[in-house]
Amino acid sequence: MRITGVEAIPLAIPFTYGGDAMRLGTGASWKSLDFCLVKVQTDAGLTGWGEAFSYTCRRATAAAVTDMIAPLALGQDARDIAGLGARIQKQLHIFGRFGITAFALSGLDIALWDLAGKAAGLPLHRLIGGARREAIACYASLLRYAEPASVARHCAQALAGGFAAIKLHEVADDAMAAARSALGSATPLLLDVNCEWRALDAIAAGRRLRVLEPAWFEEPVFPPEDFRALREVGEACGLPIAAGENLCFATQFEAMLSARAVQIAQPSVTKVGGVTEFLKVLALAEAHNVRVAPHSPYFGPGALATLHLIAAHLPEAWFEYFWLQAEASLYGDLLDPVQGMLRVPQGPGLGADPDPEILQRYRAA
Repeated sequence: MRITGVEAIPLAIPFTYGGDAMRLGTGASWKSLDFCLVKVQTDAGLTGWGEAFSYTCRRATAAAVTDMIAPLALGQDARDIAGLGARIQKQLHIFGRFGITAFALSGLDIALWDLAGKAAGLPLHRLIGGARREAIACYASLLRYAEPASVARHCAQALAGGFAAIKLHEVADDAMAAARSALGSATPLLLDVNCEWRALDAIAAGRRLRVLEPAWFEEPVFPPEDFRALREVGEACGLPIAAGENLCFATQFEAMLSARAVQIAQPSVTKVGGVTEFLKVLALAEAHNVRVAPHSPYFGPGALATLHLIAAHLPEAWFEYFWLQAEASLYGDLLDPVQGMLRVPQGPGLGADPDPEILQRYRAA
């Protein structure tokens, strides 16, 4: 089964979330979901769909797929997923091992696994060990509101929706305290500060935040690859440290785990190198006795791939569901939680293909 086409399909779907304080990369208020879908066609007549991380970097990621990944993938055996990925990593290493290059390769890898499932007539989870459950509990991953009253209101709404836990992207003590007050003591509260502080400031913040009893303290330090600082923060403030969404390939995770930097590893299938590298990270985490909590605030093939991975390998893990209202969905109601739960897709490959009408309507430059 040879690859005959690799196409980047960039999309921008507007969303609202009840606030305007969330900034991502560019500094502007974040208003639309960026997608870079990767469409892979074969001489067997099968088409696979992947997703490369592209939030606020859509054009760069799409260019990497078109100019770097596609020329190396065309004509190759679509069944040789691991071998092809390793060769492309080596061929592109001169341009940097991580970031945009890894995002683009992740999209190809996910699409190839989608193809593998379709060729076998099996859902992805059957190819990687089989599902241990039919539905996955979600936690509501709230965007940043900054205002304590707004934080409390949205926490209460998510709790009423049946979500298993609530994650914040706040950095102010009063906003985080408002969440705990709204949730009570029984609901797990997750704190993600997106690499806000240097080590000493992160330690001070962690010590202040212990009173909130967070289930984890996510990415407390900048830069995210400062694994010694991550370990020091965890040891000094006594909170479980979670990190990994900004790491690419199993080699970076091996370095983080060997440094004993975290208690929770967070690979992102659209960043880490796809399903292939994600599975390697799972093996590393098991060897180091570290929990895995996938980073998965996605609404495309990356979300579907994450559901399959959780179902097959992470029976206790939650799915990260971004608490927002998108203008359109690629998969109808497939990724709409019901009482905080998402069903594991059972169709071949990822289980569903994107809606062609949505692809046409929201296609972006």
